[in-house]
Amino acid sequence: MVDVGKILRQSKLRNTPGRSAVLELLAQKEIALSESDIEKSLPISCDRVTIYRTLHTFLEKGIIHKVLDDSGAAKYALCSGSCKYGLHNHDHVHFKCSLCGETVCMDEVPVPAITLPKGFSVEATNILMQGVCDKCH
Repeated sequence: MVDVGKILRQSKLRNTPGRSAVLELLAQKEIALSESDIEKSLPISCDRVTIYRTLHTFLEKGIIHKVLDDSGAAKYALCSGSCKYGLHNHDHVHFKCSLCGETVCMDEVPVPAITLPKGFSVEATNILMQGVCDKCH
């Protein structure tokens, strides 16, 4: 179980009801959630601006990471623990089910090493695999 208060303290963030609710929701889910998914699923009332600011702050602090799906929509998932302020380490694959539409972080599937031509440098790698998840099979 994730200690929401500890994560917020370590990130030097105030423990507000909105931050706690968003963080608890992301910790409970095994899938990446969109802003609208988060808004619909929160047990407390939070406006879109508060959710947006909370997600932005969590991204900056290395608490969550952004997952882009095939539509270009942003989804958010809890970081595994190796991330910190401004420095995300997400060398894993994301999988989107073509039946249920859920996007899952596959921490155990590393991104393969890719050698780029001279003069290019990588800032982020996003690999999205699509198919049928184990729940829909």
